Amino acid sequence: MQALQEHEGLVYPLNRTNVDTDQIIPKQFLKRIERTGFGKFLFYHWRYDDDGLKRQDFSLNDPAYDGASILVAGENFGCGSSREHAPWALLDYGFQVVIAPSFADIFYNNALKNGILPIQMEKDQVDAWIAQAQQSELVLKVVLEEQSITDRTGKKISFEIPSYHKKKLLNGWDDIALTLHHEEKIVAFENQ
Repeated sequence: MQALQEHEGLVYPLNRTNVDTDQIIPKQFLKRIERTGFGKFLFYHWRYDDDGLKRQDFSLNDPAYDGASILVAGENFGCGSSREHAPWALLDYGFQVVIAPSFADIFYNNALKNGILPIQMEKDQVDAWIAQAQQSELVLKVVLEEQSITDRTGKKISFEIPSYHKKKLLNGWDDIALTLHHEEKIVAFENQ
């Protein structure tokens, strides 16, 4: 997992609530065993029509959002099934940070385990960022160590994250890397 200490990126506003994991990555694309290659299927039924052509009415297809790496969405983001493919698709597409008023618990934990920073933010602030990003380019800078988000005007807002997850993200440690911190004890136990 790649370490995430700070990230500055273009915001993509997804002005929808209750975005479930099947909307993030539809079930027909879950046949891969690698963690990569899912980005092209992100929000597939919203991005593409039945012939596989890009829909003009879905904003992620707008060139203004090319390279967006911060997703700002409505309440209850990541609800539905527990598929880990949802954060894989977001990460593979290029999103490093997802900001919403609330997240489904399983999605929230899966995102953290895979190197995405999910930030829960007050609905009024999320709505303001969505509106701003729909009108003009919005770039935010997220600094994990100080738990802050700053816009280009210098306005800084703090956010909360459990210290355990913060430490893992700052160091790029997944669960396997954490286990390997105890390698000497594991080897000693196995040798007994």
